Amino acid sequence: MLMDRGGYVMIPLLILSVCSVALIIERACFWISLTGRSHLERLDGLNAALQAGDADRARGMVDANSSPYDRVVIRMLDDGPSDAVAMQAVDSIRSGLDRYMVVLSTIITAAPLLGILGTVIGIIQSFQLLGSQSTLTDPREVAGGIASALITTAFGLIVALVTLFPYMIFKAQSSNAIGRLETLIASAQGGLDGKRGQ
Repeated sequence: MLMDRGGYVMIPLLILSVCSVALIIERACFWISLTGRSHLERLDGLNAALQAGDADRARGMVDANSSPYDRVVIRMLDDGPSDAVAMQAVDSIRSGLDRYMVVLSTIITAAPLLGILGTVIGIIQSFQLLGSQSTLTDPREVAGGIASALITTAFGLIVALVTLFPYMIFKAQSSNAIGRLETLIASAQGGLDGKRGQ
């Protein structure tokens, strides 16, 4: 069995792999809900309403619990679209956009290191086998030990690679979301402040 051949280091690697898959699924569902076609079309309509300075229409399009975009717009509609209010609103939802990113980044770094640790332990055990026997009857025992040790490195690299690509996608989505928020803020500041100035 893979776990038996890889040794005890395979246990934390398996835990990391399960955590990685669970967090990737959670983040994927989150970003799919925010980047669906209907949601982006509604965001365009909200942006147009803010540019036109139509606060009533914009308020009718948002839902307090719907998305980070809506929460920022509600905050600007309630407290005004000043830079201070906008920055506070964005900061309040940034943690939701970057949720679990530190954990995924840690998995990407830790998994290969754990794999290398398992390999080093396995090689040490193989050399101990060489040193404990005055005559090595079957060289395949040492080769088999080294091969088993390399399993942990391979598994650690697989876990890191499987986590890396979704992590980069989620990071790009977070940057895109911040860009959309900046557009909404600019529209609100131009449209709503313009209406108030009239």
